[in-house]
Amino acid sequence: MVRPFHIPFDPDNPSKGRVGRIIEQVLALDERAAERELEAVLRDFEARHWQTRSVFNQRYDQIAHALALNGGISPIKHQLIGAYFCHEYSYAAAALMNPSIVRHPDQSGLSKGSQRIIMSLRAVGEGHISSIAFREGILSPGSLFALAPEPPFATAAMLRGHTQPVGEIIEIHRDKDSTISGTLIFPITSAQSNGLEDLRLLEFDHDDGRREWIGTYTAYDGRHIRSEFLRTEDFRSFRMQPIRGSAGRNKGMALFPRKISGQYMMIGRQDGENLFLIKSGEIDEWSEGELLLAPKYPWELVQIGNCGAPIELDEGWLVLTHGVGAMRKYSIGAILLDKDDPSRIIGRTVHPLLTAADEDREGYVPNVVYTCGAIRHGDLLFMPYGVADSSVAFCFVPIASLLKAMS
Repeated sequence: MVRPFHIPFDPDNPSKGRVGRIIEQVLALDERAAERELEAVLRDFEARHWQTRSVFNQRYDQIAHALALNGGISPIKHQLIGAYFCHEYSYAAAALMNPSIVRHPDQSGLSKGSQRIIMSLRAVGEGHISSIAFREGILSPGSLFALAPEPPFATAAMLRGHTQPVGEIIEIHRDKDSTISGTLIFPITSAQSNGLEDLRLLEFDHDDGRREWIGTYTAYDGRHIRSEFLRTEDFRSFRMQPIRGSAGRNKGMALFPRKISGQYMMIGRQDGENLFLIKSGEIDEWSEGELLLAPKYPWELVQIGNCGAPIELDEGWLVLTHGVGAMRKYSIGAILLDKDDPSRIIGRTVHPLLTAADEDREGYVPNVVYTCGAIRHGDLLFMPYGVADSSVAFCFVPIASLLKAMS
């Protein structure tokens, strides 16, 4: 895809530096020369990317707004200037991993027992920068799953017009002509500059009957991390905001899909080693929690964490967990929490449900299986999971068998 890249400039003296020089040299071209240069760029890249000219124009508009450029510049030079501040970017060149899954907002036109889903993925590209990708699919009755074809082009959700981030809450929008599967979310703020990691997506039911899709993810700036929310009601507009309070200092937070006893609840790993239950009266303010689960079995002795939002069953809240054992080998297990009092553990898997084995141990990060969320499908649990941080696999688990395996 075509992605803007940043070249520093001095807004108080825009004629100086590389940005000013590039713009001055493009403006100095006669119109025919500028047209030839633009034609050469489009010949190389227009067939490889979607709405290339539109992206160039959007990039020019951003630069013109930031530098307060005067009007009178031809459409050809608009696009050519925009092209000089874009580059081709392969968003999943290094890795594709750590999926989560939710019901699609549109469940129309499906046969009985089927459900349309949206899967989020962590894609790692040039510079080890993580972004959020999406794929749509359909779960059919029984253990049948089909992914929608991957679109030939991808485009990033963007700020609207000349809008710049105000404070720490931003709103981005996917292109009106793009599909969810063709939409990516890239880092925008300085706190996100080195990646958006491990989105744990869930479908949240508010007390007023409103339904919202909320995801917790880790923002990384190259040195520091913090937990943030991604919130949407339609997968067209997305709000990104930091999680306020001391609990947001660590990664791996997962929200319960509804209030319990009048409170919002979250599973977190505040010390990087154990699982905690956190309660709050406000959805975006989270402080310290209480210890819920500590490493116990050999496959999880190094540390444990959650593998996505709790899933509500008749028997209680099912929470997928990950454990790290000897040789930094990751495995996936599960716990069952009381439905009315999630601080009470009803059951826990003694042995992992899934662990890296054989050829699945090789990859970008070896010996890792990891998921950021699963979904109930009839009497089955459908779980997409990352393999060695290099690919994504899928499995169906009978819920009755899973509960029976707990002690």
